[in-house]
Parts: sequence; C-alpha cells; structure tokens
Amino acid sequence: MKAQYLKTHPQNPEQRKIDNVVNVLRNGGIIIYPTDTIYGIGCDLFNKKALSKLVQILGVKSKHLNLSFICADISQVSEYAKQLPNEVFKVMKKALPGPYTFILPSSGKVPKLLDVNKKTVGIRVPANLITTHIVETLGNPIITASIRDEDEVVEYTTDPELIYERYATKVDIIIDGGFGKNTASTILDCTSGEIEVVREGAGDLSVL
Repeated sequence: MKAQYLKTHPQNPEQRKIDNVVNVLRNGGIIIYPTDTIYGIGCDLFNKKALSKLVQILGVKSKHLNLSFICADISQVSEYAKQLPNEVFKVMKKALPGPYTFILPSSGKVPKLLDVNKKTVGIRVPANLITTHIVETLGNPIITASIRDEDEVVEYTTDPELIYERYATKVDIIIDGGFGKNTASTILDCTSGEIEVVREGAGDLSVL
C-alpha cells in the first residue's frame, strides 16, 4: 500500500489534514514532514511498534539510536530534559523556535527507547507551522531523523515529490509543505552545562 501524499500550505495548514496526520501517528504510523531546515521522518515518541519500524526503515541498530525529539515549544522541552542551567535556558529561549538541535541530559520522562536507556536527548523546536500544529495536536513529541539522499554529492533530499518516489511504500504519510532546505540544523551540546557547537548548520551562531 502506498503512502498518502498530503499537500498543505506552510503558513496556514488545514486542521483536518493535521488531524489526519495525528490519527496516523497515534495508530503507529510513520510520517515524512517538512521542518524549517530539511525534511524529517518520524513517529509518535510513545509508540514502540512505530519506533521499531522507523529504526528498520533507517537501517540503524537500536544501540546506535541517535534520534531527536521534535517539541512544540520550550515548555514541552522541559518535560524531557533535566533542569537546565540559566545560561543554556536563555540561549534556548532566544534561539527557539529555530534551526537548532540542543543535546541535553534526558529526564525520567524519556521512555526507554527500544530497551536502550538514553542519558542524553536531542531536542528541536522547528520554526515550521505544519510541524508545530502536528506536535501540539498530538500532545507529545515526534521522534525523528533527517531524510538523507542516496546521492554522494547532495546530502539531503529537498523535493517532496522525489521523497514520495523513494518512500511511498515505506511510510504512511508524506506531507508536502514545499521544497525543503538542504542545510541541516546547527547542533549544540549542552550536556556539560556549557554550550559546545557540534555541527554548524542553518542556525546563526550569534544567538550563543
């Protein structure tokens, strides 16, 4: 069975389409969706069956699982990360929503993912209304990875129609929110209490 191809306006996503996506997520489905950087592939954080399927699609072993959580806002971030130093919180408040992934010490609310206890968690709050509406309606984060291209020169696939060609038989919904960007988020490691740039991406480092 082929995935649904769902086209929605990036600035004004229709709620009935968002509800459809959330229903699929709650039933263990895998979605591909736009962010403020590249397209992501993800599932409901609390659905183990969906997570097993996601790992299979990505071809990674559970012990090497380094997936990020997509949160709706900073208040949701605080549920899944331990209490943050003031300096880190101030930077997050200034940077989010935006193209940053913050690596943080995980809180007790992070589920034991595929029998692997993760001491850290990558958190994103993308500046993308489609994503925000999905996570708000779902009520908890999506666990996610980036859509990478098989081409050695082009690292990420940015055209939703090409993504559909490649993933139509592997996932449940592909959301077309327009062309994605081809630069990933900036990764900031905050696990030591200091902020260390792990990967410079789409985010402006002047927020630090």
